[in-house]
Amino acid sequence: MTDGMDRPHSPQPPASGGYGYPQPGPSNPYQPEPAAGQQGQGFGPPPTAEETFPPPIPETFNSAPTPDWQAMADASEAQRRKRRTLVIGGGALAVVLVAAGTAFFLMDDGKPADKPAVSASGSPSPSGAAKSPTHNPDDDYPTVPGEPNVLRDYNGKTGIALGPGASLGELSMRTEVRFKGTPDSYAQGAEAAVDVTKSFSVSTRVYNTTEGGSHMAISQGDGDSYSFELGFEVVSGKKAWVFRVQTGDKGQAATAQQVVVDNVDTTKKWALLTGTYDAEKKTIALWVDDKQAGQAQVSGIWAGPGPVQLGRARHHGIWSAAWEGALDHIRIFDQAVNQEQITALKNNKPGRTKPVHAWLV
Repeated sequence: MTDGMDRPHSPQPPASGGYGYPQPGPSNPYQPEPAAGQQGQGFGPPPTAEETFPPPIPETFNSAPTPDWQAMADASEAQRRKRRTLVIGGGALAVVLVAAGTAFFLMDDGKPADKPAVSASGSPSPSGAAKSPTHNPDDDYPTVPGEPNVLRDYNGKTGIALGPGASLGELSMRTEVRFKGTPDSYAQGAEAAVDVTKSFSVSTRVYNTTEGGSHMAISQGDGDSYSFELGFEVVSGKKAWVFRVQTGDKGQAATAQQVVVDNVDTTKKWALLTGTYDAEKKTIALWVDDKQAGQAQVSGIWAGPGPVQLGRARHHGIWSAAWEGALDHIRIFDQAVNQEQITALKNNKPGRTKPVHAWLV
């Protein structure tokens, strides 16, 4: 997953939009400033007769209580130690049982008879191979042990707690997080997932069920504005994927920069979205699956306060752009990933490029 940003400057946007064109802040009509004497009304154009939006959460909205992350971490570590002790003990017992079984199955000619492979639990292994006695069973679960509503970070220590309107969908080979497009349908991390003043990439598979409005899959920040957001939006009347960053501390439209892809199928179909920032070249880029859709020049990214968010974004001091659909394979990197790395991500095989955070992978 790389940035593929060896072009010295960003392409000029077509007059009527098009595939992978950047939109500078001043021409962005989808983040209106609040009218004089009024509070901001959220993100996106006013709804038409054909499209409706869940109302933005007002300042007085009381979201779910913030988890006690330290207590959660202590409980998780205690449970890991307990499980590890049980697994190691079970592994030692399995070794003894296997040795005994081998002696029992020896034939008169001294050759062992065929027998099923035995796992660390002492039962036949479906794969025909025994698990390592040091295998940690916690590694098999997408959530923090003992906390079924907190997504486990496979490559870091940032758990993400589900809001009351978000849920997990358990499928045969994977787990996804599902959002209803309502104000209480979101997930919030314990902290910021990445330093946006340095190079980074954010990637997730998305399944969008809406036809209109503004809906963000992942963002960071809970102050006046997001620092970055990645998701779906209707731009100039067209359904589009968008990666947007904020360069100013007030969250104004004039200081937002974005890359938009508007000639792709965005509804009820899985897509891998990856947004990258190259701090040296000062460019952002948007990738759809493993194709770079476009890039734009930026002055830098404002490091706003607040943690990583799933299913919503912060605009003018309120929550809005609620996601409706599902997400999985969520990864964040502390580098601008390239073409080869993103192709590996599409195949869910990140290889040697290790993310700093990963959820539901």
